[in-house]
Amino acid sequence: MQNLVPYLTALVTILGIVFFLGIVWWAWSSKQKNANDESAKLPFELPDEFSKEKS
Repeated sequence: MQNLVPYLTALVTILGIVFFLGIVWWAWSSKQKNANDESAKLPFELPDEFSKEKS
């Protein structure tokens, strides 16, 4: 069992890297461009908190 632990930790590390790279690839894919652009504009569509006009 003790000889198996280094292989399991290496396998978990490799799987973690593969999942991380998969998420990064998905987030930067062209299919997500519209959603990313829309999300990037959200903070600018909020009303100003410190504007002089009161609603």
